[in-house]
Amino acid sequence: MNVGDDMEKQLSPLLVVLSGPSGVGKDTVLIRMKQMQCQFHSVVTATTRKRREEEKKDRDYHFLSRETFQRMIGEGEFLEWAEVYGNFYGVPKEEMRQALAKGMDVMVKVDVQGAATIKKQLPQAVCIFLKPPSMEDLENRLKGRCSEAPADLTLRLGKAEKEMQDLSSFDYVITSHQGKIDEVISRIEAIIAKEKQRGRPGIIKI
Repeated sequence: MNVGDDMEKQLSPLLVVLSGPSGVGKDTVLIRMKQMQCQFHSVVTATTRKRREEEKKDRDYHFLSRETFQRMIGEGEFLEWAEVYGNFYGVPKEEMRQALAKGMDVMVKVDVQGAATIKKQLPQAVCIFLKPPSMEDLENRLKGRCSEAPADLTLRLGKAEKEMQDLSSFDYVITSHQGKIDEVISRIEAIIAKEKQRGRPGIIKI
C-alpha cells in the first residue's frame, strides 16, 4: 500500500453504531452532540410507535404507519429493522448513503439486536455500547421519564439485563452517568479519532 492509499483509507467516513438498553441516554447523547455541532450525520430511526409529547417528527424519529413500514421492509429500504414491544423500528438506508457519499461520518442509534445485525453485515462499523452505572440507576431513569406502564417497565428492565450480557460483542463500552453527558461525548469523540487514526476501512456499499 502506498502513502496515497493509506491516507485515503484513513479519511474514509466511519459508521458508528450507538447502542445500549432503553433509558440509558442514547437520545440525550445524540441531541447534545448536535448542540455541540459535532461533525457527523445522525440517521433518524423510523418507527411505528406513537410519538411522545416532547418528540418532534423527523427529528427524533420518522413516525410511520405499519403499512408504510412494512412496504419499506419489502423493498429492502432498511439497513436493519426489528419489532420491539409491539412496534417496528428500522434504520433507513438512503439517508446513510447520502451522508457517506458526502464523506461524513454517520452515527446510528439502535438496540443491541440491531447492532448485532449491522455488525454482521458491515464488520467495519464501530459499535459502542452505553451502559448504566447500575440496574437500579437504569430503573430510576425509566421511572423518571414516566412514559412506560409498570408492565412495560418490567419488560424493559428484563431486556436490559440480557443486553448487558452482550458487552463483549461491542468494540467499546462506555458507562453513561447522569449529569455527565459531556464526558460520554468526549469518550465517543476520542474513539472516533482513534479509529480514524488507525485507518479502519470505510463503508464500501450499503
